[in-house]
Amino acid sequence: MKKLLLFGAASLWMAVTVTTQAQDISNSSSSTPPHSKWYLKIAGGYFFSVSPGQFPNVGPYPPQDLHTEYNPTNANPLDTLSRKVLTGSYGQGVRGGLSVGYNINKYLSVEGTFNYFHSKKNLMTRQLTTLVGTSKALGSVESHGYVNAVDFAPSLVVSPGWQKVNPYVRFGVVVPLWGRLYIETDATQISSPPGIPAGTQVATVISRKEEIKPNVTIGFQSALGVSFMIASRFDVFVEAEYRNVPVKSKEKEITRYEETNTLINATSGAPVQVISSRTLSDLSTAEKNTVYETTLDQNSNTPINQQGTKVIYKDNDKASNDLKSYINIGGLGLNVGLKFRL
Repeated sequence: MKKLLLFGAASLWMAVTVTTQAQDISNSSSSTPPHSKWYLKIAGGYFFSVSPGQFPNVGPYPPQDLHTEYNPTNANPLDTLSRKVLTGSYGQGVRGGLSVGYNINKYLSVEGTFNYFHSKKNLMTRQLTTLVGTSKALGSVESHGYVNAVDFAPSLVVSPGWQKVNPYVRFGVVVPLWGRLYIETDATQISSPPGIPAGTQVATVISRKEEIKPNVTIGFQSALGVSFMIASRFDVFVEAEYRNVPVKSKEKEITRYEETNTLINATSGAPVQVISSRTLSDLSTAEKNTVYETTLDQNSNTPINQQGTKVIYKDNDKASNDLKSYINIGGLGLNVGLKFRL
């Protein structure tokens, strides 16, 4: 009986071995010629915000959509008509990537991807003041922000190793290499300073752009996709990807500033003459440059006064200080791309 069991086991082992070898020969004869273990991928996609939060302040202006009404007959002349907190994320936008990959074996591979990201523009603050009983705007501030970034994303790819249609899971980290948060602000104000001719007012128009540089950070990324073989060297793939990349501000620089003060007719609003203007070169170092800190104290270079639109700091010849802000450039997106086996 023991010999019979040994013979049966040996026969079963020989049958499995022969069947496996036959399948390998069949697969090798019908499969594509072997290639290098290296491959390249190019992809593009669109990402949506999945974790919106409150936007950071734009200078002295909080992230609100605020409409106030000016009534000079009241003791407190400004009445709030509407107020809304502005929320969102800089993770929504278009992304393109170039990857280099290496197949460790049939089931595992490693990839390194360089990505470029451009977010949609977000409304960060809007302040509007109108004259009571009219739609005449006495002052307005509106800011929009967007992010451009380049990152490197190393990851591990796991799949069942199928040939024609191959699902996979990819996960790894995100290391931002370069990035900027750009904020563009347009502001107007109508005022009646002392010393101007009777029947006139001063219209101030300001346009500025600032760049915020981030601190170094590390994020997380993962994807679920499927690859379709279309030729011996080419695959088309589609994947859903999730990214979580928190970023905090490091420093800010104003790169464009245009201000014009024009004398206008108080009734018709027609311009009379330009009385003064300021450009980027007229800004002090403190107005132009900001270093962000976790805590502000008595040693921080903060504003102490204001003359018109000019802000006076403790030290105008040194970069000013402000509190750090935080944004997230992650999101959930869909990528489509092409894979080329070398």
